[in-house]
Amino acid sequence: MQAKKRYFILLSAGSCLALLFYFGGLQFRASRSHSRREEHSGRNGLHHPSPDHFWPRFPDALRPFVPWDQLENEDSNVHISPRQKRDANSSIYKGKTCRMESCFDFTLCKKNGFKVYVYPQQKGEKIAESYQNILAAIEGSRFYTSDPSQACLFVLSLDTLDRDQLSPQYVHNLRSKVQSLHLWNNGRNHLIFNLYSGTWPDYTEDVGFDIGQAMLAKASISTENFRPNFDVSIPLFSKDHPRTGGERGFLKFNSIPPLRKYMLVFKGKRYLTGIGSDTRNALYHVHNGEDVVLLTTCKHGKDWQKHKDSRCDRDNTEYEKYDYREMLHNATFCLVPRGRRLGSFRFLEALQAACVPVMLSNGWELPFSEVINWNQAAVIGDERLLLQIPSTIRSIHQDKILALRQQTQFLWEAYFSSVEKIVLTTLEIIQDRIFKHISRNSLIWNKHPGGLFVLPQYSSYLGDFPYYYANLGLKPPSKFTAVIHAVTALVSQSQPVLKLLVAAAKSQYCAQIIVLWNCDKPLPAKHRWPATAVPVIVIEGESKVMSSRFLPYDNIVTDAVLSLDEDTVLSTTEVDFAFTVWQSFPERIVGYPARSHFWDNSKERWGYTSKWTNDYSMVLTGAAIYHKYYHYLYTHYLPASLKNMVDQLANCEDILMNFLVSAVTKLPPIKVTQKKQYKETMMGQTSRASRWADPDHFAQRQSCMNTFASWFGSMPLIHSQMRLDPVLFKDQVSILRKKYRDIERL
Repeated sequence: MQAKKRYFILLSAGSCLALLFYFGGLQFRASRSHSRREEHSGRNGLHHPSPDHFWPRFPDALRPFVPWDQLENEDSNVHISPRQKRDANSSIYKGKTCRMESCFDFTLCKKNGFKVYVYPQQKGEKIAESYQNILAAIEGSRFYTSDPSQACLFVLSLDTLDRDQLSPQYVHNLRSKVQSLHLWNNGRNHLIFNLYSGTWPDYTEDVGFDIGQAMLAKASISTENFRPNFDVSIPLFSKDHPRTGGERGFLKFNSIPPLRKYMLVFKGKRYLTGIGSDTRNALYHVHNGEDVVLLTTCKHGKDWQKHKDSRCDRDNTEYEKYDYREMLHNATFCLVPRGRRLGSFRFLEALQAACVPVMLSNGWELPFSEVINWNQAAVIGDERLLLQIPSTIRSIHQDKILALRQQTQFLWEAYFSSVEKIVLTTLEIIQDRIFKHISRNSLIWNKHPGGLFVLPQYSSYLGDFPYYYANLGLKPPSKFTAVIHAVTALVSQSQPVLKLLVAAAKSQYCAQIIVLWNCDKPLPAKHRWPATAVPVIVIEGESKVMSSRFLPYDNIVTDAVLSLDEDTVLSTTEVDFAFTVWQSFPERIVGYPARSHFWDNSKERWGYTSKWTNDYSMVLTGAAIYHKYYHYLYTHYLPASLKNMVDQLANCEDILMNFLVSAVTKLPPIKVTQKKQYKETMMGQTSRASRWADPDHFAQRQSCMNTFASWFGSMPLIHSQMRLDPVLFKDQVSILRKKYRDIERL
């Protein structure tokens, strides 16, 4: 009987195991079959829900308990720890793995190029001045489009800059406001700007709403939360930061040795409570009151005296002894320790002052780190090795210090001196990611004139730009193309335009001549043009406007362009000499007719003068040589508003070109040999075609100066007193010994 029981139990257990394996096998085969179907449907662009799709998902089994209403309320959970806040608001970090390849729709950019749409401002929504400046910079750029269907990138009109809940600039209920935007699409192809996030005492990097798949252009972002090739780290800038232009750097002379009164300086707050206090609390260990001056104060906040320590009174007294501006101007290195957040205003202040930043903010993703090599402009320190900082910077060679200081000035002026430059740099970085095949390399970003002025759409070869000949070991071009701007009918064989054409064609450096026919009269017959040894190409301007003389015509096959007005008087010798001078300064405008600008105190505006003095700031394009890349920049970089103004006035195009080139190079043009009896031949005063006959011509040029300066944000023109003459030009020696002997006779 016992044996039967045992057999029965064994049989039952075996049956159970058989059934278990049978149904388990079905489940296993079904899941494998489903996975194959899902893979197949994925290839065909279809999607079927999986069996477990209908079951609830619990993404984080270890998620701490938080009341549900608090999860939905972005204004709560202010005082929990950063880790808890990150976990509690895990929806905000769903896009932590986002990269351009996974969270950006490239197809939006393929059709219309890189265009940026700014949402219209909603009624009743307040926008801080800093964010208004950001939006204005985008809307004033060549990337802007008012048509969302043409856009590749979208920017919110809702102010997201200050997400500190204790700030008066904080925008409440931002989550629901963003989600209600009809183009939001879970943040895809959106860019969110942010300067401040988190609040006292934790100051986390949480911006307080679900950003979805949007990119962040964020200040004080940590390397832990920074998403490479997706987010953009931007500098922390104050509300007083200039919208456009901005001041130039403070480095006026490259003094050798490059040492100043102080070796290392810092002046700022010391935090008695909350985060951000450790590094600044320890600065007194390094301060010696001589060449290392590191000052902190406890005097900030309403209740600082409640938390004051034994050093506060002494620190506050020492703090008041020094003027911060004087320290900046007289220091070689400036300490940039973390504040409440990783970033600090001290960073941009040091850059502008040509004071080499010494970074003490472990884990901070430095601004524009994707393209800027900060080792060329800053010393990257470690907060844990604070006591070693003085000996480290004392060991840096003077040559290296000078190079670091020079690079701070380049970076400041190229990318950081205004809100507009910060915004445009952000957009250019994103554009380079989208169009990788023509993206700028590290040399372009880290060497003058910088990424904002070197447009990769022009060429992907550095040798096609005038700024890199020396770096590539290239010689400047040996030939030029003469472009003659013709606006009057050809009625006589003795007209100045024909004499000018012959003189230019005889130059040994002339490759071809292009006549831009902007005259209302029909093109002259071919036989009317003189026979020359070089090709003469006549192009009829389609719109016949002034800006058309600077279009990047495909017919211009040389890098050098000799720009000529039809009434200019130049000899072949003068053309040859000007070109040889240009070969030594290929990034500048080199030519003959010079003009100048000045500040009129009585009218509080810029003035324009054509008086002959030893000082000039412009060389007019009626007789000048420059690189043809400036045609491309003029056409594609400058806004339509300025070019339309030029075309409506039929004036000022030469001034605008000078503004552009000086803004790019930060250098004045080059004037060459002054003729003894030089005068610009004017067309008949009764000729309607001559702009020089217009009595309002000079007044218009005065007005243009101020409009251009307003758009550039500052006056880019630079005065010079240098004039280049041929060797032995005015020496009392035989004319036969002089290379450009014809110039002597003029």
